[in-house]
Amino acid sequence: MAYEYHDDRRTYFDHQRLVTEEHVMPFIEGAKPIAPGARVLEIGCGEAGVLDAFLRRGCQCVGVDLNAKRLELGKHFLTEAIADGRLRLILGDIYLPEVQAELGAFDLIVLKDVIEHIPDQRRLLRHLTSYLKPGGCVFFGFPPWMMPFGGHQQVCKSKVLSRAPYIHLLPKPLYRRLLVTLGESKTRINALMRNKETGINVEEFERMLGDTDYTTLERALFLLNPMYSYRFGLRPIEQVRPIASVPYLRDLLSTCAYYLVTPGTANVSGQARSPDPSPDV
Repeated sequence: MAYEYHDDRRTYFDHQRLVTEEHVMPFIEGAKPIAPGARVLEIGCGEAGVLDAFLRRGCQCVGVDLNAKRLELGKHFLTEAIADGRLRLILGDIYLPEVQAELGAFDLIVLKDVIEHIPDQRRLLRHLTSYLKPGGCVFFGFPPWMMPFGGHQQVCKSKVLSRAPYIHLLPKPLYRRLLVTLGESKTRINALMRNKETGINVEEFERMLGDTDYTTLERALFLLNPMYSYRFGLRPIEQVRPIASVPYLRDLLSTCAYYLVTPGTANVSGQARSPDPSPDV
């Protein structure tokens, strides 16, 4: 899990598009068709590689991020889509009223590898409903905190740290001391310690869905994250049902979780497919 992969933003952009086309979108369409012209919002869009996949399906897309440098790269990669009005990339905080007024309402909201970095996740879940059209859905993809690299230590400069599974589960003082001893920068150490504060497990996430009144339409846990097929040439493997049904064991052994949810009476069944026909996304 070399850091160089995360530092090569063009490759990262391309892989985000591919994993969205080949895995995320088919997962969503297990419950909700993605219709041409659907409005799609990605929160924490970075360079907007995920949104590129939706643009290619004829969707109208908006991306929001707090990182100006990554948004500028996205504008460079997707110049044509921005020029013809199919894509807007916005630098801003989704909690600000002026940003909400600028965004409007969407058929689908996407948070891929984002929620595990956000403080006060219940607040976020409640706020997302203000951006959804009636019948709209939210896709979440995230690494369960207790999985081997749930702390994102793969971004470390130290090869020892970047390849060491489960070290993020060490007590905070010991983890920080290890990062300092092996030469990580203060900026990276602070980011990794923030991850320790905001990392989220399947059990915690599903409790949050219940507390904030969402219905789960679709869920998938993966032994091998679909993204690994592009990074490492490893075929994605969905978690076997006996492990996927065991709390906390599934967090230790699942490298990725996908959810499609919609506001309404919470029903976190862990089952794929919505039983009733649903309007297009």
